[in-house]
Amino acid sequence: MKSIPAVSIGSSPGVSDRSSRQSAAALCNALGTIGFAYLVDHGISVALIEDAFAASRDFHASPQGLKETLAINEFHRGYMGLATSTIVTSSVARVTKPNLSESLMIMHELAPDDPDRLLRKPLQGPNQWPGWLPRLQPTIEAYVSALEKLARRLVGLIAIGLDMPEGALDSYFRKPTTFLRLLRYPPHPAEGPDGQFGSAPHTDYGIITILAQDQRGGLQVRPRNSGWIDAPPLPASLVLNVGDMLERWTNGRFVSTPHRVVNRSTGDRYSIPYFFDTAMDEVIECLPSCTDAAHPPRHGPVRYGDYLMDRLERNYAYRKEWREVQPAV
Repeated sequence: MKSIPAVSIGSSPGVSDRSSRQSAAALCNALGTIGFAYLVDHGISVALIEDAFAASRDFHASPQGLKETLAINEFHRGYMGLATSTIVTSSVARVTKPNLSESLMIMHELAPDDPDRLLRKPLQGPNQWPGWLPRLQPTIEAYVSALEKLARRLVGLIAIGLDMPEGALDSYFRKPTTFLRLLRYPPHPAEGPDGQFGSAPHTDYGIITILAQDQRGGLQVRPRNSGWIDAPPLPASLVLNVGDMLERWTNGRFVSTPHRVVNRSTGDRYSIPYFFDTAMDEVIECLPSCTDAAHPPRHGPVRYGDYLMDRLERNYAYRKEWREVQPAV
């Protein structure tokens, strides 16, 4: 049976030394076969990860009325209650039941005078923080800062593994699109209906996802030519997986693998996925090192922001509700 490999990426700030090249090779092998990897020696302290989980538990323990004051806004930031997202774009399963989870969505921060924010471009707006939990914002911002450093290192390793200069992809992330979700999954009902999941089978939209999961378990992945396999928590590790845009970018050399969550434990499951993607206006097309005469590009160019907004419009109930209340122009 296939299993998810553990990859040590080390703590060296560069990616040109011999050990980093070995890490890049191991990482790209995992992303090209399973599409997932456990990251060990990733450089983020266990204490910081635990602080982020504590902040998430504090938020989800808050009164429902308070959480709802942060209802997700047009910029995809804020609170999403139970059963408000549905997988309708995935080809891996037919799903009609909304996901059995709730979350606080936090995206990249923008200065008040940022031109994209002033123009109210898609997803370029303010985050919503729970003022009744004053420690949550600095805790999560510290965690996001550490994750961004890790993500940028991973992008460098990926470039090396794809036979490109270490900084070849950096310009695509000059203004990255990032998402962090503080997720809670209640226990799955013993008599849950068909098509009910904590997170239904799906692939991620973007470049890479870095996941911290608690000890409850429940994550499963489905590699190519395989059935579902468990991705149990590995102490002190983070889980990395490929998104749709990275699969397109690499011409299928890396695989965006379907995954799902069912919380079969008797208590709440918490996880914190972080999605690190390109700037909204970047065009994703087959990388030169991933195509040759025998392997022509499988996909045409696509603007990341267009692809992303299409997925959000289809999968989140609030998008439809928000459009219905907008004034006619």
